[in-house]
Amino acid sequence: MPTGYDSATVWLVIALAGVLTFAIRGSFIYLFGRIDDVPPAVESALEYVPAAVFAALVFPALLAPSGDLAVSVGNDKLVAGALAALAAWYTERVLATILVGMGALWVLRFVV
Repeated sequence: MPTGYDSATVWLVIALAGVLTFAIRGSFIYLFGRIDDVPPAVESALEYVPAAVFAALVFPALLAPSGDLAVSVGNDKLVAGALAALAAWYTERVLATILVGMGALWVLRFVV
């Protein structure tokens, strides 16, 4: 993908982003290695991280599969995701959620 920047600038930005990412992750390892107990406020906030990361990864793929917002019954990924969410809520089992979601997606894609 062509850009208006020369290759040295692009590589510098990539390297800088990598160094900053490494520094941020390293700072948490260093910080938690130096303290004995995690403060309760931090511990309670960290409980929401997995759900937030999961939502950030899944919702764009469900709500905008082609890049544009597609909230309709014609969006087979959204319908399969909703059925998988219902299965997760009802059964509370990961395997059932995966089977319902993938089965619904395959049926909507290849049969309907």
